[in-house]
Amino acid sequence: MLVVQKYGGSSVADAERIFNVAGRIAECYDQGNDVVVVLSAQGDTTDDLIAKAAEIDPNASKREMDMLLSTGEQQSVALMAMALNKMGYAAVSLNAMQVGISTTSEYSNAKIKLISRGRIEQELERKNIVIVTGFQGINKYEDITTLGRGGSDTSAVAIAAALRADKCEIYTDVNGVYTADPRVVKDARKIDEISYSEMAELASLGAKVLHTRSVEIAQKYNVELVVRSSLTREEGTVIKGENSVEKILVSGVASDKDVARVTIEGIDDKPGKAFEVFALFDKKKISVDIIIQSIGRGGTNDISFTIEKSSLKNVIQLLEEYKEKLGAKKITFDDKIAKVSIVGAGMATHSGVASLMFEALYDAGVNIKMISTSEIKISVLIDEKDEESALIAIHDKFQLAMQSLRQN
Repeated sequence: MLVVQKYGGSSVADAERIFNVAGRIAECYDQGNDVVVVLSAQGDTTDDLIAKAAEIDPNASKREMDMLLSTGEQQSVALMAMALNKMGYAAVSLNAMQVGISTTSEYSNAKIKLISRGRIEQELERKNIVIVTGFQGINKYEDITTLGRGGSDTSAVAIAAALRADKCEIYTDVNGVYTADPRVVKDARKIDEISYSEMAELASLGAKVLHTRSVEIAQKYNVELVVRSSLTREEGTVIKGENSVEKILVSGVASDKDVARVTIEGIDDKPGKAFEVFALFDKKKISVDIIIQSIGRGGTNDISFTIEKSSLKNVIQLLEEYKEKLGAKKITFDDKIAKVSIVGAGMATHSGVASLMFEALYDAGVNIKMISTSEIKISVLIDEKDEESALIAIHDKFQLAMQSLRQN
């Protein structure tokens, strides 16, 4: 059996944890498996490197930042190989260039295009445990690129897909995927099994357990994932195709404060105006989430949408520059908001899910600013000060609803 394991930064934060992980890797190898391991940078290494760069140039180029940040993972894989060698196991560390992880050329947020299997397969044939740097690749200019924060998850799943691995295990500092953030919602429970589509939605809506692109790759190539803790032996959460258990109302509740709302007021109510607006963002590679357009009045309407806070300054500058051309009267924004969402495949077959969510927010005294829905998701924008109370209220409401369904 070929097993790909990924360990996060907290799992290899110091020598003690490195040897703990080395023990788990060795145990898997001793069971007769071929093992490929993908590692993140140790602990706060990436943040420390970002701080070092800021001391030199707070506006350093993304190319040089990628060159710097990639060193964190190289430290991790070398130290892990040393630990396994010391324990008597044959292990070799490889970086993205050595493996042949080809990416797009977009520094700091590159996408994996192709992974060469040759070097890894050669090492496996030699019965080596292969330790690979996560989070990075090489573009067509032979420059180092990084995949964005959390990109080691994507590296691991992409490697598992390329090698047609039997299993991909994502080890972290939590026991699996929970129905809500257990640090906020004390009675959040671990989910035993969840579908790719539900997990992808939760990841994109603020759940920090997995990188969104890793789930998308897993779904595309049918890579079964298991998320579990590197610090305990507890069984984790299996992420795969359709959930084998009966579809429940809501699988999870997630929240995100990294969101801002922008409104273009009084834009000309003419065909093609929405296209003009969002074509501007597409050219600048700015992602837009929730979009709402008001009913036209007096030849004008308003368009509101949400973006990541980090894009807010660029978006406002861009819209102010094109305001006259767009025929807009005013550009406003709100960056003191949060997005709270519920996700569940069961929404498609159960009525009343939206009303339960809105009732929970009403009971908690939380005002809704915007609403967005899809087949398995409902998201609302609220004041950021209400994020925790909204999360708890919604989670409690659906826990009670599920208890009632089971009894009936």
